Amino acid sequence: MATTEANNRVELVFSLFDANGNGVLDPGDFELMGRRVVEAVPEAEDGAKHRMLKAFQGYWDTLRTELDADGDGQVSPEEFNAIVLDPQRFDVTVNEFAEALAAMGDPDGDGYVERPHFVALMTAIGFQRPNIEALFDAFEPVHGDRVPVVTWADGIRDYYRPEKSGIPGDHLTTSTVQ
Repeated sequence: MATTEANNRVELVFSLFDANGNGVLDPGDFELMGRRVVEAVPEAEDGAKHRMLKAFQGYWDTLRTELDADGDGQVSPEEFNAIVLDPQRFDVTVNEFAEALAAMGDPDGDGYVERPHFVALMTAIGFQRPNIEALFDAFEPVHGDRVPVVTWADGIRDYYRPEKSGIPGDHLTTSTVQ
């Protein structure tokens, strides 16, 4: 059963992934979002950038295949809500997305994401700065205001789990930041 927090998270993700603002998800949204994210950390290696763009494409391909119930090449908000009810269909896609995004935040390859890279990437996705800062702090930064790459990747995976509540990712919904 999906928690209220999970429904809030999915609603927010839909609004952010609708990068062109047309009310549905389509391939252009994921191309636009992918470019924004890759441009947010220009010093990232080309391999990390390619992996990120591929993860966005894979995300779209999975959504289209799994959720486009009417076959119109778009995913409506109603179709997208199924991600909350059946996350197992999306585990592989979410895992690759989580790994690629967290790796983008670690351009020097030391296993840590520094706050400026985290903020740049999350801003490129469209999250609000106070929410981004609250999330980073919830990951309990260490060693010079950094979080382990694995911590962020795990946080992304948790974000998509319908049974989860009270997780760091809940700081991204507007109602959690005071």
